[in-house]
Order: sequence, then structure tokens, then C-alpha cells
Amino acid sequence: MSYDDNNIFAKILRGEIPCDKVYEDDYVLAFRDIAPQAPVHILVIPKGKYVSIADFGTKGSADEVKALYAAVAKIADEEGLTDGGFRVIANTGLNGGQEVPHFHVHILGGQKLGPMLVKAA
Repeated sequence: MSYDDNNIFAKILRGEIPCDKVYEDDYVLAFRDIAPQAPVHILVIPKGKYVSIADFGTKGSADEVKALYAAVAKIADEEGLTDGGFRVIANTGLNGGQEVPHFHVHILGGQKLGPMLVKAA
């Protein structure tokens, strides 16, 4: 799958669509999800053009990878999630539930979270 420059996160990065920014540096942008699934639901996206975590892991520079995970840790701490715990999710591809074809992770917390997946019947 090739990168689509018209995906919503690319538009946010270009400033064409506003976001509720919580963090930004040279490599990443983080903002609150518009449809939160927990009291704290923040998306962290690299500024580079990566479709998925597999793409990012293969093509991302060491500085980009480090910056993304450092941002997750900093944001979790600033949001008061570190002591109580939180979840970081990267949905990948159709079967993984990825809705936007720009790599991103979800930081979820602020309450006790349910099971990772609902068990199939």
C-alpha cells in the first residue's frame, strides 16, 4: 500500500484541518482523538509518510522511532497516566482495524480499561 497524501492525518500535519494538540516536536505530533474511547485518548503520529507500524519499523530512522516512543512516555506522564497505567495501540491494516492509512498509536487511559479483545463466540 502506498502513502496517500490526502489522508486526514496528512491534512492535520499540513495545518489544513485543526486538532487539539497536546505535543509536538520535530518528528511527531500528538492530539486528542475526536471520538475518545477512554477519558484520555490521544493519537501520536510521526510527521513522516508512513502507512503502518510495519512501514515505520522498516523505513523510519532511529531518531524518528526514538522520538515517537519518547513522546508516548512524556505524554502519558503529563496526562497523569504513568502510575495508574495506560494502553498503547497501533491498529494495522484491514484485519487490525486501521482506519487512517498513516501510522499512528492510540494512548488510552484515565480509567481501568477492559480486555484487549472481546473473545469470539
